[in-house]
Amino acid sequence: MNASFVKMLKHINSSNCLDVPPIRDTIAFTDDLVHLLFPIMENHQMELSEVQQQFESMQVRLNVLMQPLKIDNESPVEKIVQDIFEEIPHMYQILVEDANIFLASDPAACCLEEVVICYPGFYALTIHRLAHSLYTRGIPLLPRVMSEYAHGKTGIDIHPGAQIGRRCYIDHGTGIVIGETAVVGDNVKIYQGVTLGATFVEKRLKHTKRHPTIEDNVILYAGSTILGKSTVIGHDTIIGGNVWLTESVAPNSVVYRQQESVIRDKGNESTPINWVI
Repeated sequence: MNASFVKMLKHINSSNCLDVPPIRDTIAFTDDLVHLLFPIMENHQMELSEVQQQFESMQVRLNVLMQPLKIDNESPVEKIVQDIFEEIPHMYQILVEDANIFLASDPAACCLEEVVICYPGFYALTIHRLAHSLYTRGIPLLPRVMSEYAHGKTGIDIHPGAQIGRRCYIDHGTGIVIGETAVVGDNVKIYQGVTLGATFVEKRLKHTKRHPTIEDNVILYAGSTILGKSTVIGHDTIIGGNVWLTESVAPNSVVYRQQESVIRDKGNESTPINWVI
């Protein structure tokens, strides 16, 4: 390899890797914390002393991950870590509510264990709620690494800044995109391919609301796209599949696309078919 290029790589590495959490360690921490909350994922039964030891170990590991970061928070790292872990019991209760709504909503789900082990939507929500707790405390990079890890595993892209209410149900999930400033209320059901995005993207819009608000008890069916900072989907509304919205919808609405599907006998050649699979 060219010697000057090697020196350049060394310089870039020395200059740019000081404020970045170790990616592998962050992923390992994320996996271990999820497995600590839901040990059934590894079919591992722990004694009380082991659980206590694991929680203390996880706090130390998060502290280490946060040390190199330039945190936008006046509190010391140790206090931030303590606050995050004091929030985890409440977060866990919300996740249990999420799991129960999965079980109640999906006729294919036979038990809570299946939801926790098998459902990518539940896994993505678990990582999101953990990452969001870090994000709201001004911690850079670390929550984004966690959310992108979940994105890679599930195909569900939720920015850690997004606000998601209680009892959220994400079915199938692949292709879902929820932007940084999106607000999702309680009891919302989201199906695959849904986008909660911005109408346009410019760097000057950083730290401003760019994504829609979804109120309580809304259903967003597959492929629907809802864009814009001022777009509000009123409570108890149903958004049908493949709907495109850039304006608000009143509560208790049903929004759907009108389209025609033609069914005929294959032997009828009167109308040509202009596609081939």
